[in-house]
This record gives sequence, C-alpha cells and structure tokens, in this order.
Amino acid sequence: MLAYTYIDKGHFELLDKPRPQLQSPHDAIVRVTLGSICTSDLHIKHGFVPRAVKGITVGHELVGVVEQVGEEVHSLRAGDRVSVNVETFCGECFFCRHGFVNNCTDPDGGWAIGCRIDGGQAEYVRVPHAEQGLTPIPDSVSDEAALFAGDILATGFWAARISEITEEDTVLIIGAGPTGLCTLLCVMLKRPRHIIICEKSEERAEFVRRHYPDIEVVSPEACREAVASHCPHGGADRVIEVAGSDETFRMAWELARPNAIVTIVAMYDRPQILPLPDMYGKNLIFKTGGVDGCDAREILHLIAEGKIDTTPLITHRYPLQRIEEAYELFENHRDGVIKVAIENR
Repeated sequence: MLAYTYIDKGHFELLDKPRPQLQSPHDAIVRVTLGSICTSDLHIKHGFVPRAVKGITVGHELVGVVEQVGEEVHSLRAGDRVSVNVETFCGECFFCRHGFVNNCTDPDGGWAIGCRIDGGQAEYVRVPHAEQGLTPIPDSVSDEAALFAGDILATGFWAARISEITEEDTVLIIGAGPTGLCTLLCVMLKRPRHIIICEKSEERAEFVRRHYPDIEVVSPEACREAVASHCPHGGADRVIEVAGSDETFRMAWELARPNAIVTIVAMYDRPQILPLPDMYGKNLIFKTGGVDGCDAREILHLIAEGKIDTTPLITHRYPLQRIEEAYELFENHRDGVIKVAIENR
C-alpha cells in the first residue's frame, strides 16, 4: 500500500509498505477514505517533535471504514464508518479515568498515530484500543463533515470547554488558522457576549468575515484597541491562543483582564517565557497542553444536528498519489488554502 513516510528531518516520502496487521485483540484495521494534513505533521517534518519515530507513516486526521477488528473489540464491526481520534487511550489508567486521555500511560496512549506508530496518510491504518480510538460516524454525516472531529475540531472543543466560557464573557481568539477556526466554532456554541478573533493574514481574516459575519475580526495592530472597546475590566475575560508565535504568546496574557483564563492551544517551536514580574498582580489562570481528545461522540452528534459545520475549511483536494503537492501547497499557504483533503477511494 502507499504510505507517506517520515524519513528524516525535512524529508517525507511516499513509499510502498505492507498493509498493517492486527497486533492486539483490541486493535482494528481501518481502510482510509479521507485524510488531511495538520500543522503538527509539519512540526514532525522539521524536527520539532522529538518523540516522532523515523520510518513511521505520518498523518492523524482521517476517517475511514473498519476492515477488521480484534477479538476483544465488541462495539465495532467490519463495514462501520469511523472517525479516528488523534489520541489512542486505554480507558483504564488513572489519567483516562479522569478524562485526561492525552496522558494515557499505555505504551500506545496519547498521540501515537502518525507520531510514534504508523498513521493515516496511507491506504490502511492500524488503530490500537479501537473501542476508544474509533468513533462511529452517524449515517447523516459525510466523510467531509466528520474529517476533523478526531483532531483539530476536538482541540477546539476541548479549548472551549476548559476555558469555562460564560454568556457574560468577551472571548479573544488569537489565530484564524484551521485550529483557530475550529476553536471559534466551538466557542460560538457557548454564546459569549462578544467574540474577537485576531489574525494577521488578510486572506484568513476575509475567510472569517465571509463565513462568520457576526464575528469581529481584527489585525494584531488593532487588537489591543478592539479589546479595550469591549472590555471594561482591563482585558478579555477569556483568551485562547492558537497562533503559536512569541508575539502571540505575549499578546495572550497582556490582553487578558486580571483573573482571566488564558488557554494555550498552540504548539511552539521553541520555549516561551513567562515574565512573572511583568504580570504580577494579574492573577491569571493559565491552561495549556495537548488536547484530551475524548469528545468525538458528542462532536459528531453536534455535526449531525447541524450545530457545527467544518466543511468550508476544506479548500483543496488531492489524491494520495499527489500528497507531496498537497504538502507543498499547505506548508507555503498557497492559493488561500485552509485545509487539504487527501482522497483515498
């Protein structure tokens, strides 16, 4: 089968590999029907994910059809359409029992697929702990509509949940890339008083204005003034940082009001500094880390009800055989790309 493979820093290659086989009675084999490219894949490519294993098939955003299940998998069967979670988790360890599945202590727990074990930019993928790592897709939901439920939409859903947003809040979202847009959709479900999204790319800012006309979109230069005009208490009630630069990290805590919640979703390519003397007295609450991706069933239910729609984010499509072209487009932000669907049908 074709599989896009991490060869070395800066080098991915489309290779012919053997089809995966069941390795545990809790595994499932999934035939991939639709996948995508995530910024985290680019982080692997450029050496920013030390735990990534050379030789693995990359890719962790995908949906497909169950081909085979292990003897201990009882809730899934061959032929089921499924969303694949970015994280696999045992469901039994301390962290899983408390909903912190990103820190599952199983050897295949957390972000394994497409990082430490073979992922889904391929024709087939093995999914450990299949009953936790796979979620059936409702019949009314298309592959395109379900594509992001296991990763960037799960991230946005998690970020909105842990930010403890109320209807009295003004929420500042920094970054309108794919994860920022998914975060926006999930914040909108909370019905806060006002949402501001800060984005430096005029193309992406225009995408937000076109698809979500009720949302205030501002440039980084205009962000401070926009926050001040809506926030009488010295800053935004909730700030969600999804952009991932030195400047946006500082903006996140500077534009938060005292006692605000600042949620850091972004992955950075170098350490960030918390200048505690500068922020002394703001009494901020920081929440940060990798998504606890265990909400896929609820997310797919919301999609089926028409309350979340991420299909506008799919701006380009490529077959798996042309995935290198798709990467070049996505990495270099060409042609107004938001997300690329990789077709494998």
